[in-house]
Amino acid sequence: MTDALKPTVAVLFGGRSSEHGVSCATAGGVLGAIDRERWNVIAVGITSDGRWVPASADAGDWRLQDGRLPRVAEGPRTVLPPHVAGEGTWRVLEPDGTVTVLGEVDVVFPLLHGPFGEDGTLQGALELVDTRYVGSGVLASAMGMDKQYMKTALRGAGLPVTPDVVLAPGETVAARRPEIEALGLPVFVKPARAGSSMGISKVSDWDALDAALAEAVKHDPKVLIERGVVGREIETAVLATPDGVVASPAGEIITGGDHEFYDFDAKYLDEAAVDLRCPTELPDDVAATVADVAVRAFTAVGAESLARVDVFVGEDGAVTVNEINTMPGFTETSMYPRMWAAAGVGYPDLVETLLRGALSRPTGLR
Repeated sequence: MTDALKPTVAVLFGGRSSEHGVSCATAGGVLGAIDRERWNVIAVGITSDGRWVPASADAGDWRLQDGRLPRVAEGPRTVLPPHVAGEGTWRVLEPDGTVTVLGEVDVVFPLLHGPFGEDGTLQGALELVDTRYVGSGVLASAMGMDKQYMKTALRGAGLPVTPDVVLAPGETVAARRPEIEALGLPVFVKPARAGSSMGISKVSDWDALDAALAEAVKHDPKVLIERGVVGREIETAVLATPDGVVASPAGEIITGGDHEFYDFDAKYLDEAAVDLRCPTELPDDVAATVADVAVRAFTAVGAESLARVDVFVGEDGAVTVNEINTMPGFTETSMYPRMWAAAGVGYPDLVETLLRGALSRPTGLR
């Protein structure tokens, strides 16, 4: 039973992308952090084939178990979000064909990662029915997901980014090989529109390029080939507050073991191989530059609510933007909340700030 005196948040997670399990784990963290004294909570999962279903709002049901990521299970009931602008009623289609009320939703916390959720598609659906939500809008979400256009926006804002070559869907290496080899070795081969380091390969020998491309296109037919940058991997959490956009203390990723870089397994399955330092030590002037670049990157793509900005810091202190992530990993141990914890902002307080900010933000053009 919901309390009519409290606003209701629908936590939405899962989805059709290869990051389905990561999204579910993120939802577990957020569900555990929401203050149930202040909020009614509805959990809605999206299965791997795109069906919206009622889900457990118990955080414990979405934890990582024995190194396995949780998943949204199929079920006989289907969630029906609003289809009329301004209507807040979410419903459920029951197996017998009847329709019941799930709840009156005031704000959505969309925790999907990757295509079909983080890329502006879900944001557009919510905008169509005037539903408030946490996170960036349609355009910023789409740019944040597509590394090609993200870099175009960052370059346009005068921010330094790594040189790259983009292979359009179906385009072969042969026609672009001179440009690609001009990048020098090593290069990183990435799906242009994927996250969580899925499908990324480090290529230190041109003979390995074809295999790396084959791995990338498993996730996206458009591929980015990017010059490797020698430097420290530094991350910054950016947050929109009533007083303006602010950056957290910087965090650093140091990868060891069998991982040449911060790949998917290192992020989620092999914690012993990664040293995450929050905050990390940087000279004062470099730390100030990193924070400034992070806020400028946030502004350049028109981001809202939150984002994580990843940069490289070279031995000479030069800062190069790697990417901006408009819906970063958000478990208790993810870098985004850890960096804010280093600034004295606890995980539940961070979730509360995001929800309150979304609730007060107007829908439509803003």
